[in-house]
Amino acid sequence: MLKTIRPEALADNPFKMIGKDWMLVTACTTKESEDGSIITGRPNTMTASWGGVGIMWNKPVATIYLRPSRYTKEIIDQSETFSLSVLPEKFRTALDYCGSHSGRDEDKFQKAKLDVEYMNNTPWIKQARVVLFCRKIYAQEIDPYGFADEKVCNQNYKKDDFHTMYIAEITKVLVESRDIKK
Repeated sequence: MLKTIRPEALADNPFKMIGKDWMLVTACTTKESEDGSIITGRPNTMTASWGGVGIMWNKPVATIYLRPSRYTKEIIDQSETFSLSVLPEKFRTALDYCGSHSGRDEDKFQKAKLDVEYMNNTPWIKQARVVLFCRKIYAQEIDPYGFADEKVCNQNYKKDDFHTMYIAEITKVLVESRDIKK
């Protein structure tokens, strides 16, 4: 069972959580109907292992980096919110699948056997052990001229497919009991 905590109460090591465990970036478009209700579009998710958490502009934030070719990027560009879901290790096959197939072409949730839930119109993965709900506050494409180490640029951007960096306020955190700092 997941519990709501403050971002600073998260016990997970962010280097392990993002870089080794990986996370699913999940979003969907929304629009307002004529009667004022919110209609959500089809959600999509992708595996990510680049990102971070910290404090920016006096807010708890998460940063993610998405390449221009990713379908999830198109959706996040049209959305105000997204979620970051960290799954238990037993879902490694699902994470592999979601990182190597496009939601443009199929329902990745069905293929990966993952369940989508919604909180305030933001989709998240039910099987997650940690979920960060995020509200987008800044986006900018990585600038090749900003690299102090040209080797890093050359190793990661052979096709000039520079990531867009998103900084998002963490508005809510859900965790399994074992992931809470005592």
